[in-house]
Amino acid sequence: MPRSKRAKLVTLSKVSKKGKEGSLKLFTNIRESVDKYRYCFVFSVENMRNTYLKELRSEFSSDSRFFFGKTKVMAKALGTTPEDEYQQSLAQLSKKLQGDVGLFFTNQPAQAMIEYFSTYSQADYARAGISATREFTVPAGTVYSRGGEIPEDQDVPLAHSLEQTVRPLGMPTSLVKGRVILDKPYVVCRHGDTLNSHQTRLLKLFGVAIAEFRVHLIAYWSAATHEVKDVDAMDE
Repeated sequence: MPRSKRAKLVTLSKVSKKGKEGSLKLFTNIRESVDKYRYCFVFSVENMRNTYLKELRSEFSSDSRFFFGKTKVMAKALGTTPEDEYQQSLAQLSKKLQGDVGLFFTNQPAQAMIEYFSTYSQADYARAGISATREFTVPAGTVYSRGGEIPEDQDVPLAHSLEQTVRPLGMPTSLVKGRVILDKPYVVCRHGDTLNSHQTRLLKLFGVAIAEFRVHLIAYWSAATHEVKDVDAMDE
């Protein structure tokens, strides 16, 4: 039988009273989750959106729990060495807590969760600083509200009042008889471009969502076997 590791005193870093209370709550909730759930995953998020993470929390609320807090506190809760780990082998998992990552506890089968998140994604509007995943060009002529993304007979011309919005963002438009006009096609972005704020505003204005919110499972710990497995290694 493995020795009990639950009674050890762990000191958290010196923080403000309010910050300390939050850290202690996170610390306690993680340890309670270790005792409650069958699996503990370390995960990262691509194109973080709080709205979608909140939806996932709601979807899995009956048998799972997500934590996305201070990595140092989460690592302390799991334990960082064989001597202070809360349960056997958790120190191995805490080593994966690097960068913007979180913990996902669940009672659902590990393989089912790996398969679920391998295909899960939510489209959203890009933010400045990310790389464009595709090219977007607005055709010459009358500018339509979706910028050529759908057939003209299914679209409507861009409102004339928006001409004063798109022109300062770089589009060489003009207003002709109440219609927003481009003399030649305008490339908003090319694949691989690092997007700036003007490009992201134009993409959103034309309803072009090129960012994807995704959850990447990195590794997990099993309460039954006390084993830590890398998710990527399982796919090889």
